[in-house]
Amino acid sequence: MGILERIKEIEFEMARTQRNKATEYHLGQLKAKLAKLRTQLQEPAKGFEVQKYGDGRVALIGFPSVGKSTLLTQLTGTRSEAASYEFTTLTCIPGVIHYNDAKIQLLDLPGIIEGAAEGKGRGRQVIAVCKSADLLLMVLDAGKPHYHREILTRELESVGVRLNRRPPAITFHKKKTGGIAINTTVPLTHLDEKMVWRILQEYRIHNADLLFKEDCTVDDLIDVIEGNRRYIKCLYVYNKVDVCSMEEVDEVARRPHSIPISCYHQLNLDGLLRRIWAMMGLVRVYTKKVGARPDFDEPVVLSEDRNGIRIQDFCTHIHKSLVADFKYALVWGTSTKHMPQRVGMAHLLEDEDVVQIVKKKVTENDDARGRFKQTGSEYVKIADREKKKPLKT
Repeated sequence: MGILERIKEIEFEMARTQRNKATEYHLGQLKAKLAKLRTQLQEPAKGFEVQKYGDGRVALIGFPSVGKSTLLTQLTGTRSEAASYEFTTLTCIPGVIHYNDAKIQLLDLPGIIEGAAEGKGRGRQVIAVCKSADLLLMVLDAGKPHYHREILTRELESVGVRLNRRPPAITFHKKKTGGIAINTTVPLTHLDEKMVWRILQEYRIHNADLLFKEDCTVDDLIDVIEGNRRYIKCLYVYNKVDVCSMEEVDEVARRPHSIPISCYHQLNLDGLLRRIWAMMGLVRVYTKKVGARPDFDEPVVLSEDRNGIRIQDFCTHIHKSLVADFKYALVWGTSTKHMPQRVGMAHLLEDEDVVQIVKKKVTENDDARGRFKQTGSEYVKIADREKKKPLKT
């Protein structure tokens, strides 16, 4: 029996099993088996060959013929073939958004269909590119049923992509001996020790330390054990709102992480760019040399998701050797209490801060040896030293 058949068999067994107190341990083991099989199904599928460029990467994902290619053309100016029939785009087409002195790479991906996680319609290649993105734009047709969003979310969830979620606060550490030690800082309402033991036995883990820092579920524990989950921010873009009523547009705009637009009439594209900038959390930092004006032409763009927004990350972005020579930094901007403020490596920067790095002064003075002079860097006995002439007074 192949992996797909085993997955369907477990899903059928979970669907027909009643959920109650007596079956929760059995369902927990079935979820662990299902996660293991899906991990085996995810062969290292190569995505489309697109080199990373710019300060962030945004990927367009959605069903065929929802307006992804038109949106790419409107935002970047890159020509992507658009037509009224489905599967117009057959490969990945990159473009660049120039916004707020930053360069954001935008990728137009082929439309995916139900079953993409199993490889239908080049679904694995599309999902492989999605995992490398900093932000997903799920483009939906506002005039079609809302379950399209649920289908796309389910396809991404099945391959380990978690949308608009943060990693569970679980510390998991394998060890060679000592058995299983389970500790909690909060009461667990979805899990107990017996359930944790059964899931660990399914993975053949007999020695490990677990610390639960929040009330987690069985799925959260499985995600931590698997260790290959990708947590990505997602913005749901409802296109073609020009065919909807004002009440429907207002209802869409009030949903979390959602925005209504119209590519055909170019409605709310500026609002979309603002939402992309806010969700990516990009921080522009301007440099300043000693005794000179700040350089407001080419900012250093940092991100919490990529490398961090501390002073140390700022120095590493410029040059790695700057961290070793760092003494302190002077910062002007909203992240400081007064301007300028002298800060260290751990200071968190905010958008449009101005930073001046002060390096250590390296002084080499070979004559600083008291009143004795010594040639060379080798050790010389005291008796062999030559005493200087006494000072004239």
